[in-house]
Amino acid sequence: MLELQTKIKRQIEIIGLVSGAKSTGYFTADLADLFNCEELTIKRDLQDLRTAGIDVHSEKKVGVCIASPIEPRVITELVLQYVGICYSMNAVDRTTSLMVRKKKLRALHDIVHLQRCIEQGVLAAIDYEKEKGETEPGKEIGPLLIFQSDGLYRLLALHGGIVKQFHLNKILSLRPTEKKFKAIPPKDVEDLFRYSWRSWIGKERHTVRLEFSKEWMEWQNPRILMDTETVDERPDGSAEITLTVNSLNEIASWIAGRGKGITVLDPLELREKVIALAAGVMENYGK
Repeated sequence: MLELQTKIKRQIEIIGLVSGAKSTGYFTADLADLFNCEELTIKRDLQDLRTAGIDVHSEKKVGVCIASPIEPRVITELVLQYVGICYSMNAVDRTTSLMVRKKKLRALHDIVHLQRCIEQGVLAAIDYEKEKGETEPGKEIGPLLIFQSDGLYRLLALHGGIVKQFHLNKILSLRPTEKKFKAIPPKDVEDLFRYSWRSWIGKERHTVRLEFSKEWMEWQNPRILMDTETVDERPDGSAEITLTVNSLNEIASWIAGRGKGITVLDPLELREKVIALAAGVMENYGK
């Protein structure tokens, strides 16, 4: 398994190294020295990458280069694979470590079965731990996507015709069924997250305008808060950021936790939520 991880990691790193200018300066012999392997191994790597649809070649006097653009979808897959491998090799993926600590081998069992349900389009029957220790047995869900958020593994799934989130840590038992379900299109799943500030997937849409101080903008750049944002930079270094979110409660909690430097311009409802949260914090200290 480790050998396979090393191979995939090396191949993705080759793409990253040669993805710059037309003349990268990396020839197959250079890459062999860099990765401490045979030049034939690098040539096999390039062949594997071409088989996977990545147009990478070794050209005389140019070196190894990518001949045609790589689709954003493929780039996303490569980044996710690379980060996942690096996390697992360096044991810094706290979310995974915490889930394994709680569920042990059951963690792998649940993820494998859920992913197979996603790929096969079949319902899964779960016993789910609700709030206050209550358990909901035999809940049939249509798994759509496994993802991480706020230090937890979550499952996006259809239940009763509605898209909901489930915490993998709260799934007490799981078994695939033979019942098929109609999954929602990937584009619709993408839209659910496009307007999500953190993890909420509601269908509401709120246009929010925020003022960031100069100090916050210096810290913020070059980070992007959301795909939906537009930034109007001002001569004094501050900026007005406009974005669309699906939950005012989530973004209000984030703003209240940032302290000085971020001001809500619009909507008034969000401004009032932030003020209320800040007032509640002050009450903890008798103010």
